[in-house]
Amino acid sequence: MILPILLCLIFSFLIWSLYQTCKKNSFYKNIPGPSGVPIFGIAFEFKSTQDVLINLTSYIKTYGDIVTAKIGPFRRYLLVSDYNFLECVLSSTKLIKKSHHYTFFQGWLGTGLLTADGAKWKTHRRILTPAFHFQILEQFIEVFEKCGDVLVKKFENEVGRKSFDIYPYVTLHTLDVICESIMGISVNAQNNSTSEYVNSVKNICKIFVERSVSPLQMCRFMYPFTKNYWAEQKALKILHQHTNSVIDARRKELHKAENGHNTNPKKSKKPFLDLLLETKIDGIPLTQEEIREEVDTFMFEGHDTTASAISFTLYSLANNLHVQEKAVDEQKKIFGERKDVTAAYADLQNMKYLENIIKESLRLYPSVPFYNREITDDIMFDNKLLPKGDTIMVFAFAIHRNAKYFDNPEQFNPDRFNDLENKLPYAYIPFSAGPRNCIGQKFAMLEMKSTISKILRKYKLLPADPQHELNLVSELILKSSNGIKISIEPRC
Repeated sequence: MILPILLCLIFSFLIWSLYQTCKKNSFYKNIPGPSGVPIFGIAFEFKSTQDVLINLTSYIKTYGDIVTAKIGPFRRYLLVSDYNFLECVLSSTKLIKKSHHYTFFQGWLGTGLLTADGAKWKTHRRILTPAFHFQILEQFIEVFEKCGDVLVKKFENEVGRKSFDIYPYVTLHTLDVICESIMGISVNAQNNSTSEYVNSVKNICKIFVERSVSPLQMCRFMYPFTKNYWAEQKALKILHQHTNSVIDARRKELHKAENGHNTNPKKSKKPFLDLLLETKIDGIPLTQEEIREEVDTFMFEGHDTTASAISFTLYSLANNLHVQEKAVDEQKKIFGERKDVTAAYADLQNMKYLENIIKESLRLYPSVPFYNREITDDIMFDNKLLPKGDTIMVFAFAIHRNAKYFDNPEQFNPDRFNDLENKLPYAYIPFSAGPRNCIGQKFAMLEMKSTISKILRKYKLLPADPQHELNLVSELILKSSNGIKISIEPRC
């Protein structure tokens, strides 16, 4: 009796598998892509993180704006830089689940806003959105300006040199900003460049990309036998200890304040951490773990991404002097000839041309060049069924450089944003788009304006000598493996 039932179950499974294969093939049969090798697909084409951006760009150029590929025996990917497809995906209220790759981050970020989905994501998105209201953001300008002053001072060491890498300076600056804004503490990273925290963030991001293209490391059963697993555990210990210690210390301070022992009753700004500690869902406070997850999420999303954006913008200004001079003219209209003035919120809002410059830099060098979504329901696209279970890779880097949507796409031209953005909302997606767009993009834009404005008023940015060519790589965040080099001289 058992054998017939078992055979029936096996037969039913085979029929179901055949049905799923036929259903997928009906969609994929007209979509080109690299064939790779049996079982492993294109996995062997990715020998290091430096291959990721090169290969993905090559696939788009070779096969078109929608490419299909497999990494390993089970996962099929759709690499997409087609406008209509991206509009379908990013505007959808169904396709909001991040792909399985983001589970690699859960050791660090848990199910914070970046990695969560379903009811938890919706609830946390709703309660965290008010934290980025302009009245809240305005109070952090003091932090931006203070940390920017340190960065400008550090740049003095590089005056007169023909070439220097700006990224190490900028990434420590953004770490100082995010720590004080999010957690309310000063880690003084710019004067302590050997920070374990910074190195741990870098290591985690690199491991994430390496796991994404390695069938061995994708497998959770095999991953503990790899060296990346142990490197990740070491980094996580440092990251979690740091965050938990700050949360505990802040809890004690708030408890003292509630009991009449507030030593700083006139404190002008409230860090993001305080808002989390005060938040309740259905009358219940967030747990220590939930608070740590959200703090770590914003520490990650607001540190390396902003450092990448600022660095590439400074590089673009150094190599496009006519654009730089227009930006300086705008600064003079706002501040006159004063170089050391502290910018106010209204001043930053008036920097329209500088905002266009930042947007154009993010077009050419999006901080997150690609991100993934899981297909959780069968949906229709172009009168065809988009099958459940596969992964969509949104390739922002490619659509930003597509001549269908941007004239002379390789040219750095901030003026294109005078009237372009509203016409093509899903062709310009450095902060994603739709329901899962970046909640902190206004915070990031204010920080970038404050920092770049301060540098422009103090220094003239010049190309490196010899001319520096970027070697772009994606270690989750877009970077240059040979640095981001310019030269500077004092502005007269």
